[in-house]
Amino acid sequence: MGSYSKYIHKRRRSVPTPKDMVKADGKCIFGTFDREFETMELLRARKPTHMPQCLNKYKLTLWEATEVHLQNGVLLAVVCDMGIFGKTLNVFYDKRTKKVYTWDTNLKSSDTIIAPNLMNGNIAEGKTTVSHVKYVNRFEDGQCTLKGRHKNKEDSIEYDFTLIRLSKPSVVSIPFGKNRPLYSQKDFFKAEGSLTINGERMNCDEDSVAIVDDHRGYYPRKAHYDWVTTMGCREINGEKKFFAFNLTRNQSVDQERFNENLIWFKNETSLLPPVTFKRTPESKDFQDYAEWIIRDEHDMVNIKFKVYGMSPMILHAVVVNIDYYIVFGVLEGYVRDEEGNKYILDGMMGMGEDKTLLL
Repeated sequence: MGSYSKYIHKRRRSVPTPKDMVKADGKCIFGTFDREFETMELLRARKPTHMPQCLNKYKLTLWEATEVHLQNGVLLAVVCDMGIFGKTLNVFYDKRTKKVYTWDTNLKSSDTIIAPNLMNGNIAEGKTTVSHVKYVNRFEDGQCTLKGRHKNKEDSIEYDFTLIRLSKPSVVSIPFGKNRPLYSQKDFFKAEGSLTINGERMNCDEDSVAIVDDHRGYYPRKAHYDWVTTMGCREINGEKKFFAFNLTRNQSVDQERFNENLIWFKNETSLLPPVTFKRTPESKDFQDYAEWIIRDEHDMVNIKFKVYGMSPMILHAVVVNIDYYIVFGVLEGYVRDEEGNKYILDGMMGMGEDKTLLL
């Protein structure tokens, strides 16, 4: 069995995390790190965009999001501050009916709370008359709690989860330009708790898992990213084990050195190389089925993502244009770890995003 580690750039190996992501002179630190940052004061970044320094706040996007995988469905829960406005977002995909439920509420940026870091009980929260998403972050202890509710005229959802870390974190600071950072921390968790949608209660079981995504960055004026994930339990060498992966392609100036692609196992990770995405049809033409093909150049990633459900969020306004598609479905194919071991994905839940921004 051949080793695939040679396809992973040395800059993808995690190093000890400095205390500050932005140095005193305003220069940002880039790379892959072994734990969360204590200080992420990205507003102090020196000239991350072409705009005046005083406008950094309006160019910085911040969010904390979680995907929770239950037996009968998948939840995406988000609190977001885009500088111009904030957002609470909940999306639920019912695997039994392939129906997607979406609750999306805007609020003032000033009323949106984003945790300064993921430690010491720091809170991320968005609250309106019809919605509430709240995170309490204690990642230094490997824990996070997530509570939320959302309703509209037809549907309602409410949930309360305790999340306990299963594996090593994925912590990256990716350059989108000379001093233009995109910070992302993604963690694989065991989920405990329950969700109630339209009166139906869904409890976590021994297989229920989640991925938390803390995300902060200065996107280019024209930006696009593709993303797909899975999480759950898989039979590996005759034994049922926790398994997840993350695959993203974004505006990294060097995909080989700076990306966030990896496999999670319990207590361990294995890195993956850059990938490309191809869709048939394009998301804007989706009816009731699509196929995404996600591959790399070294046969470590060979996936067909069969998309059955989509939540489109299209915003075309004077100052911002967003074409954002959240999709759900089933995976086929495989990924390989760095030792060349192949993990068959057939039948695993897939979730992804196809997002284009013009800011």
